[in-house]
Amino acid sequence: MICCYIGLGSNLGDSRQILTEAVSKLATLGTIKTSKLYQSPPMGPQDQPNYLNAVVQLETDLAALALLDRLQGFEQEAGRVRLRHWGERTLDLDLLLYGDETIQNERLTVPHVGVLERDFVLIPLLDIDAELTLNGQLLKDLDIVKQSTLSVLDGLDWAHI
Repeated sequence: MICCYIGLGSNLGDSRQILTEAVSKLATLGTIKTSKLYQSPPMGPQDQPNYLNAVVQLETDLAALALLDRLQGFEQEAGRVRLRHWGERTLDLDLLLYGDETIQNERLTVPHVGVLERDFVLIPLLDIDAELTLNGQLLKDLDIVKQSTLSVLDGLDWAHI
């Protein structure tokens, strides 16, 4: 079993329901823990709704690319819409961390690009593991974490799993 972290995001449709269903599907792949549910402003174009974001810790025996295939399948099942780069999303599932592995190929980069610069990823990661480190850096000590203005929408049991 390998411990990995998956970022969840949605800002189209009934985002809370879409993310709840995504968590249920992730639970079919192994043992999970969820972060709190957050609302964040869009990272890209500002003429779109705010996002709902969370992170799921998944203990799984799936290989990284097999897991990526499952995540992309879940996105398609949720009616994945991607209208433009950093634009609106029905469901976005990002493989953030896959154990301690570094993966770089045409389909997958792990740790996920930009993970250390996105409070809507870092804060939920810290909900699950307050002592999490990446590249020797304790995540809770990053300036972006200390200066975050994320809005908590719901506690750790928001997905009712």
